[in-house]
Amino acid sequence: MDALLLSRWQFAVASFFHFLFVPLTLGLSVLVAMMETKYVRTGDETYKRMAKFWGRLFLINFALGVVTGITLEFQFGTNWARYSSFVGDIFGSLLAVEATVAFFLESTFIAVWVFGWDRLSKKMHNAAIWIVAIATNLSAIWILLANGFMQNPVGYVIRNGRAELDSFYEVVTNGFGWSQFFHTVSGAWMLAGFFVMGISAWHLLRNNEMDFFKRSFKFGAAFAIIFSVLVAVQGHHHGNQVARLQPTKMAAMESLWETEKPAGMSLLVIPDEANERNLVEFLKIPYVLSILAFNDPMAEVKGLKEWPKEDRPPVTLTFLSFRAMVGLGTLFIALGAMAWLWRNKIETKRTLLRVLVYAIPLPYLALEFGWAVAEIGRQPWIVWGLMRTENAHSVGVSATQVAVSLGAFFVVYTLLGLIDFFLLRKYAVKGPEKASTSEPKAA
Repeated sequence: MDALLLSRWQFAVASFFHFLFVPLTLGLSVLVAMMETKYVRTGDETYKRMAKFWGRLFLINFALGVVTGITLEFQFGTNWARYSSFVGDIFGSLLAVEATVAFFLESTFIAVWVFGWDRLSKKMHNAAIWIVAIATNLSAIWILLANGFMQNPVGYVIRNGRAELDSFYEVVTNGFGWSQFFHTVSGAWMLAGFFVMGISAWHLLRNNEMDFFKRSFKFGAAFAIIFSVLVAVQGHHHGNQVARLQPTKMAAMESLWETEKPAGMSLLVIPDEANERNLVEFLKIPYVLSILAFNDPMAEVKGLKEWPKEDRPPVTLTFLSFRAMVGLGTLFIALGAMAWLWRNKIETKRTLLRVLVYAIPLPYLALEFGWAVAEIGRQPWIVWGLMRTENAHSVGVSATQVAVSLGAFFVVYTLLGLIDFFLLRKYAVKGPEKASTSEPKAA
């Protein structure tokens, strides 16, 4: 393996690992803020215990997210120096805003929230967790606007061999970046809903703290159904953008080799990338791909053979990731709907409770598959249409250096992942602190 391929592996490992922690941070921060708001409004101590219990799991996840995110920024300078030099004027300004505004607020007020119990008024303490939740999601905006520039570069001018910032307004209003943000955040909030439902289900099956976890379950069920539907609706809108701005990615997502007008979609497909065809195409539904791509049953959808091989993304990986994401998304709508429908008697639906416990990892997988579609489907470009990935790698970095650092990343990240899993499981199983008062009030 050469240094370029190893660097790609290293960034992929680091970013996919980091993305295990980000979505739960985005969604769970909002759920904790809502639980504490309920406590402030009602004075019901159960909601305070809920905010503390789920807040502890949020803090464990947040800490790992911060640690794994820092290494990504270092890699831009070490392994991707030519990329940093080419787009540093634009990419750096967005990351700078993220670090100095969103991350600063997030880090400051999370400390206020942790140490502010019994030191601040209820309303001020509640405001602290809302600032954390808003700042956490603001952070995602700037990161995804930076990625949006890589997917759909706007607001730049090529000068002296570099992409220099020409219009900050165009960069921060990039529709592709905003669409990625709403799609990603909807998925993250959905994941938080399933996380809360899954852990609540585990305790309900064991008759632990029934009132506490039934209330928690309702919060999770509301998030799960609302954002399962929103992520699908918004995903369709984002798919329209991909079809218009990144047609090779769209063709790879569907393993479409020949241009079709109108284009149908086969439910069962096995790509044969080496021979530029599909080994199997079964259950083809006419017009569906044209509708999904352009909202027009007669629209033309270009096939991969319209472009030379060197301009196409890896087809099989993009296709399988997309189909897995969509399949899981459909499952989440069904599970979310059942959970919401039966939320008031969920303790009697023991089969569903067992399914929801085992479903905890599935939204993580769906989000990783979605990220794979976005990033693998963008290849061979690191900045769409402007810079190829092969031209972005640092010149002076050797394969040995990257291999050693990749090995170190693998060892350290494995340890961090095990620690995170151990702590989350330990405190999730332990349950909330015992109530200091008598019986909690009914919801």
